[in-house]
Amino acid sequence: MSGVVLEIRAGAGGDEASLFAARLRDMYSKYAEKRGWQVRQVSESLSELGGLKEGVYEIHGEGSDKALKYESGVHRVQRVPATEKTGRIHTSTASVAVLPLVEASVFELNKSDVVIEFSRAGGKGGQNVNKVETAVRVVHTPTGIMVRSTSQRSQLQNRERAMEILRAKLYDLHVHGEASAVAEERRSQIGNQDRSEKIRTYNFLQDRITDHRIKKSWHHMDKILAGDFDKIAKAFEK
Repeated sequence: MSGVVLEIRAGAGGDEASLFAARLRDMYSKYAEKRGWQVRQVSESLSELGGLKEGVYEIHGEGSDKALKYESGVHRVQRVPATEKTGRIHTSTASVAVLPLVEASVFELNKSDVVIEFSRAGGKGGQNVNKVETAVRVVHTPTGIMVRSTSQRSQLQNRERAMEILRAKLYDLHVHGEASAVAEERRSQIGNQDRSEKIRTYNFLQDRITDHRIKKSWHHMDKILAGDFDKIAKAFEK
């Protein structure tokens, strides 16, 4: 069964960017549900308004890698926020990175290159605070790549999840032959989150999603954002 690592980060646009990032997370999650795939949260950082600052997820399911492989890049949204009283259109961005999950037998990590740290998972206080150090942070010292897993109940589960994500990142670098240029790889994967670096635009006023790589547009945005994403995924099939 195939699987991918999905990373979503809010980019330019402040609170609006984080709210848009949350919409993208929900879109992919609902699409995965429609396809019968399993979504596992690895780590997530939310804004005060409930937006998504940064999220890392695993998606497991047949065909998930093929359907989501072209989602990597900067996604731009154009809309009038609910708090905007003058009707001015805001432009915000979120970056998406999709990496294939790799079995340990395919790509082996050198354990001596990995530093593992443990801490308490975050909580809102009271009974929600995790008093045991279950959160795991792994760092690959040769490249500086860091992965944090906080969503699982046990330290062992978080450690396994973090190592899976790290393996996927390193394998991607290995395949592209850029292990010595991590910074450039990240820039080519998700750009610098600037509004001008975009692969797709979500225009709410015109009810239109446009992919700038294949120069194709779709309407009925609400349905697409609610998980009716197959039409976009299939547009990239050759």
